[in-house]
Amino acid sequence: MKREWIQGQAWWLTPVIPALWEAETVTVWRIKMLTNLRIFAMSHQTIPSVYINNICCYKIRASLKRLKPHVPLGRNCSSLPGLIGNDIKSLHSIINPPIAKIRNIGIMAHIDAGKTTTTERILYYSGYTRSLGDVDDGDTVTDFMAQERERGITIQSAAVTFDWKGYRVNLIDTPGHVDFTLEVERCLRVLDGAVAVFDASAGVEAQTLTVWRQADKHNIPRICFLNKMDKTGASFKYAVESIREKLKAKPLLLQLPIGEAKTFKGVVDVVMKEKLLWNCNSNDGKDFERKPLLEMNDPELLKETTEARNALIEQVADLDDEFADLVLEEFSENFDLLPAEKLQTAIHRVTLAQTAVPVLCGSALKNKGIQPLLDAVTMYLPSPEERNYEFLQWYKDDLCALAFKVLHDKQRGPLVFMRIYSGTIKPQLAIHNINGNCTERISRLLLPFADQHVEIPSLTAGNIALTVGLKHTATGDTIVSSKSSALAAARRAEREGEKKHRQNNEAERLLLAGVEIPEPVFFCTIEPPSLSKQPDLEHALKCLQREDPSLKVRLDPDSGQTVLCGMGELHIEIIHDRIKREYGLETYLGPLQVAYRETILNSVRATDTLDRTLGDKRHLVTVEVEARPIETSSVMPVIEFEYAESINEGLLKVSQEAIENGIHSACLQGPLLGSPIQDVAITLHSLTIHPGTSTTMISACVSRCVQKALKKADKQVLEPLMNLEVTVARDYLSPVLADLAQRRGNIQEIQTRQDNKVVIGFVPLAEIMGYSTVLRTLTSGSATFALELSTYQAMNPQDQNTLLNRRSGLT
Repeated sequence: MKREWIQGQAWWLTPVIPALWEAETVTVWRIKMLTNLRIFAMSHQTIPSVYINNICCYKIRASLKRLKPHVPLGRNCSSLPGLIGNDIKSLHSIINPPIAKIRNIGIMAHIDAGKTTTTERILYYSGYTRSLGDVDDGDTVTDFMAQERERGITIQSAAVTFDWKGYRVNLIDTPGHVDFTLEVERCLRVLDGAVAVFDASAGVEAQTLTVWRQADKHNIPRICFLNKMDKTGASFKYAVESIREKLKAKPLLLQLPIGEAKTFKGVVDVVMKEKLLWNCNSNDGKDFERKPLLEMNDPELLKETTEARNALIEQVADLDDEFADLVLEEFSENFDLLPAEKLQTAIHRVTLAQTAVPVLCGSALKNKGIQPLLDAVTMYLPSPEERNYEFLQWYKDDLCALAFKVLHDKQRGPLVFMRIYSGTIKPQLAIHNINGNCTERISRLLLPFADQHVEIPSLTAGNIALTVGLKHTATGDTIVSSKSSALAAARRAEREGEKKHRQNNEAERLLLAGVEIPEPVFFCTIEPPSLSKQPDLEHALKCLQREDPSLKVRLDPDSGQTVLCGMGELHIEIIHDRIKREYGLETYLGPLQVAYRETILNSVRATDTLDRTLGDKRHLVTVEVEARPIETSSVMPVIEFEYAESINEGLLKVSQEAIENGIHSACLQGPLLGSPIQDVAITLHSLTIHPGTSTTMISACVSRCVQKALKKADKQVLEPLMNLEVTVARDYLSPVLADLAQRRGNIQEIQTRQDNKVVIGFVPLAEIMGYSTVLRTLTSGSATFALELSTYQAMNPQDQNTLLNRRSGLT
């Protein structure tokens, strides 16, 4: 009897093996386990030790055959990836599922719409976590940084891999704060689909528009999830209308809410004509039941759902010709006879074509509506093979991947997130970085689980991998298997280009599109606690810059101080805090300053000659340039180069790079504030170079000549202008408007959103510093605001003089 009991308990040996693998070898572990089991057997004195040895060895060998890599048991994991109960799937199906079963999705939204809470519920219901994480309690899986948990906001995007009903889902939770827009941008770049989360009481908000535009830029199919249906003021109809009007999208209503605000208790599945009700006594929302809508029980709800389903069928038929033909041929008399599977397939095609967006609803905080959302992700969002990537034809089955994010781990060093588009990645694989033109070796390969990682033996196309060992790879780099593979792909691309009469050069066709890194709008000086700590500070800033390309660090040429440039007050505050916590440096920040720019108002010419003799060699350059203003709508600094026809082509060919370097260096610091110059065209009218003159002398002469021209011109300071959206209760509208008027604000419109007023306008960035504290004081903490860089505008003469006097110390 006891022997049978021990045999019955032996199942637990199998799942334990992977967790212990990382700590010690199997041999040592086996000895420990056998010793423990012998002690157990001796105490019961009925089972021979030889028999126990045989049982243990057999179980261990069988386990090792099925689970070769180690899978550490992470925080709150209810089971190992791929385990259902006590059954273990084959390793190949766990790590490399069929590409049709992969979904790479992102969660995107305005700040505080409920992205992280939705992600936590998804992880719980998929079996990845054992308990429900809460943003307010600071125990969420994806918000694992100390700063995120303290502030209750997402700062870094976090990737998590999990399974749902036979599908592999790689999910990325992105930030909603405008200071971390780049985090959203670089994640959307590598995703195949996205879930846009909305606050049902607010609808489309300021940052929602930004992330929606980013998704449009990368042609990403989306699903809309109207969250917070239980919140006071929640309105399904209002939220849907705001999607239609503000986002110019066609919403497909796949669900209807059963009740709103306090009365919200479930949703209706319009496609299946079923109602989904969550058990009131269930704390975790796992228990819910699907009930078909019947005339006798829910006549009103059935009528509303039938009308919604008919409208949905008509909408989809208008957008999809194949579905329209099916409806007209077989189901034009009665839409009720149309199979749900046919409608779902058509919705998938429409979503993929981005002609409409499916809309679902629920409440992540109250654990309602998340399981149907996961079903919709697998049903309507595309797999990697359904996305059309033109460059894949050039690589065939060779490796092609994009590095989209870098993290620094104290133990492992730089961790590089990669989206694999074709081929396979393995540990110890040598890869070639096209952007950096260097070859590196991947030492280890991991599957991302937020701040926990699982080591794996290989990963195929369509997946998101985490690599260890790459020292030089940065965000936006294209990774291939070898230099010869890149050249072969270039030749194929060139042949294809000739067929289609394209003008792109080889390198541009080979490089996967990276991400546009926005220009910083704030800067301040940063100093170490002592001179001996300067190298440590430089190392910390170098690591942080590699992680976050929107962070810029430069050396002030006049004072020799290190200057930190970021996307906003919060951005710089977070960087300062990370230097203190992660690198143990108590740094000092100077006062926060606005990143102004400069331009010129009229056309001017200048001539300069540089004549130097170094050793026995004479360096002689004579240059004439013209600088003139240009009009552009770009937020990025624009400097155009032109060459007069009189310039000798042979001379230009040799010295063009030196000339352009000289122009660039001259435009880095303007004559008024030392800020970058923008919106200027530089024309080179004449160039005389003495034989033997070095390129460095050419650059220096051109730079000096351009600076001379800029000083002669009428100059103008440009200041960053921000889009501002303030959501405020009616009672506090007047003091908010009065305060904005004092800040040189330009109010565009005042909208009504439920019981609140939304003030939309433009405000100079210099006037909005510290605005959050003032707004909280004016509105008793009830108002919220969102900022986004709009453009750079010319300062009026009075404000410009005040700024120049303040900078020169006269006021």
